[in-house]
Amino acid sequence: MAGHLTSKGQRGDLSAGQRFAFGDNWAKFLELVDEDRIENAERSLADMLEVEDLQGKTFLDVGCGSGLFSLAAHRLGADVRSFDYDPLSVACTRELKRRFGGDTREWIVEEASALDEDYAAGLGEHDVVYSWGVLHHTGAMWRALENTSRMVAPGGKLFIALYNDQGRGSRRWLMVKKAYNALPGALRWLVLLPGFARLWGPTFLRDSLKGRPLSTWSQYAAAGRGMSPWRDVVDWVGGFPFEVARPQEVLDFCRERGFQLKRLETAGAGHGCNEFVFERRRDARQAGR
Repeated sequence: MAGHLTSKGQRGDLSAGQRFAFGDNWAKFLELVDEDRIENAERSLADMLEVEDLQGKTFLDVGCGSGLFSLAAHRLGADVRSFDYDPLSVACTRELKRRFGGDTREWIVEEASALDEDYAAGLGEHDVVYSWGVLHHTGAMWRALENTSRMVAPGGKLFIALYNDQGRGSRRWLMVKKAYNALPGALRWLVLLPGFARLWGPTFLRDSLKGRPLSTWSQYAAAGRGMSPWRDVVDWVGGFPFEVARPQEVLDFCRERGFQLKRLETAGAGHGCNEFVFERRRDARQAGR
């Protein structure tokens, strides 16, 4: 697929020494999860899916990370299945389930990879398949998206978020991410702090000129998906493997597989994720089936 970014040597899920420790980052975020963040996640999910609730629906969380949005789907009434490649992410999701979801059979958490075609085939089809900011970190984004798309039931929704292709900007961020992961943990601040300054410096300046220093930072969780601004900075600066796509590439890829676009939120010309909600046509036959 032309236009996407893959660094040399990325061949699917990489060994731990070549990857950013996503699960470790989520474990630190878990300390911040409270009812306000959960409610923000619920509102964000329901808004993008354009639903009031998910009662009677099945929800598959591909690359569940902290488990926050699996929990949100569970609270909205869905039967949830969550999986992640990273054992610590799986542990975070299980802890979040224990803490806020209770002992329920309507929420299953497993360790697995989006690139495992046999595992994906065994999951069947779901009313909502959700994968936010995950598939571009597998090292084989388009294959992961192929597998993920096959798990959407006819009439079901596919909600994905993939990194925006900024051209040269994306290539520069790839070098930053590789440098971060190449350093020992004690020295990663040498990359993280300049990255933080690049990501948040203009916002801090703008807020200060308006007489509201740190206002965007303090409202980050409430204004968005209930996430932590600092944890998101660490995830962005260190997140590797790293691939990107232009919105049109994703649209073409999914349309060829029987999906129609229902909603799109783009990052414009900036970094970050483009968000897509697709619906699988009831008369569509998915590729490879």
